[in-house]
Amino acid sequence: MNLSEAIEAIQAPNDSALGLSVRARLDSLTKPVGSLGRLEELALWYCLARGETLPAGPRKRLYVFCADHGVAQENVSAFPAEVTPQMVLNFARGGAAVNVLCRQAGIESVVVDVGVSADFDPVLAILDRKIARGTANLASGPAMTQSQAEQSLQVGIDCAAQAAADGITLLAGGEMGIANTTSAAAVGAALLACPADSIVGRGTGVDDPGVARKAAVVARALSRLPPQPPPLTVLAEVGGFEIGALAGLYLGAAARRIPSVVDGFIATAAALLAVRLSPSARPYLAWGHRSAEQGHRLMLEALDARPLLDLDMRLGEGSGAAVAMTLVDRAHAIYTEMATFDSAGVSESDDA
Repeated sequence: MNLSEAIEAIQAPNDSALGLSVRARLDSLTKPVGSLGRLEELALWYCLARGETLPAGPRKRLYVFCADHGVAQENVSAFPAEVTPQMVLNFARGGAAVNVLCRQAGIESVVVDVGVSADFDPVLAILDRKIARGTANLASGPAMTQSQAEQSLQVGIDCAAQAAADGITLLAGGEMGIANTTSAAAVGAALLACPADSIVGRGTGVDDPGVARKAAVVARALSRLPPQPPPLTVLAEVGGFEIGALAGLYLGAAARRIPSVVDGFIATAAALLAVRLSPSARPYLAWGHRSAEQGHRLMLEALDARPLLDLDMRLGEGSGAAVAMTLVDRAHAIYTEMATFDSAGVSESDDA
């Protein structure tokens, strides 16, 4: 399935008879109607996305897409570019935060090299989908070619296809790439037509001069773009290989009725890109958490997205999504395992 086929295959969930059935079951459980709040919303979301009244419990997988960025040359990160391959090795060995969170939550994790400026031992648990050894410097020209942009989306689409073949029913994506908050800010600013300084944040922890430097780099890159640029143009001009792969994952998953939990700032930039490519993908997405990055709020508002958690996290990697995926487990368990008023012999409220 290529990009155009994935977009054509995405059908928004039909919230009619199925929705009524799911809501009726939720309202019949031994509790006041709506009293479990967003857990009930999550149960409904999962059922609608899967297209089933009583779907099986989530089988979860999180892909961590990794790539380097030429814009790191502009000194926009608190860490050197060498950290990207070092962290990829850490992921492969299971030592990163997202590895720990996935193990605790019963989430399979898969590390994908989509554009790291290093080569890895083939025996390591790293999926090799390298497009190039990092993007070009978006401050001075396009980050990638149109063909590379399409390739990056295809990586995510293919990962979603493999997940579907493996019986996965709930997906998330994480990322690693030094300077990728700069790229994500540029993607968000281009799609939202907002000023660079309104969306650029501290990323890995840069100081005030560093934030100003990042904003200037993003503004310079945005000056090349026409008004209301097409999503693929935005990805090619200012995106990252891992951002494209994340967007492709969301599209490929939606095409197969697999819901996805979106992580923080960078993942939301990718989700915004995916939704601009296919608005029908939006109902298949849930937002895991609100990042501490200032630009995250702007993208969430544009997507009419309400995050599940607000923990002041800004690590990336998919860490916030991994925590939030456990809420889907709990929502599904409440929906499928809790007694109804009839089965428990409990009297219902007489309130109209």
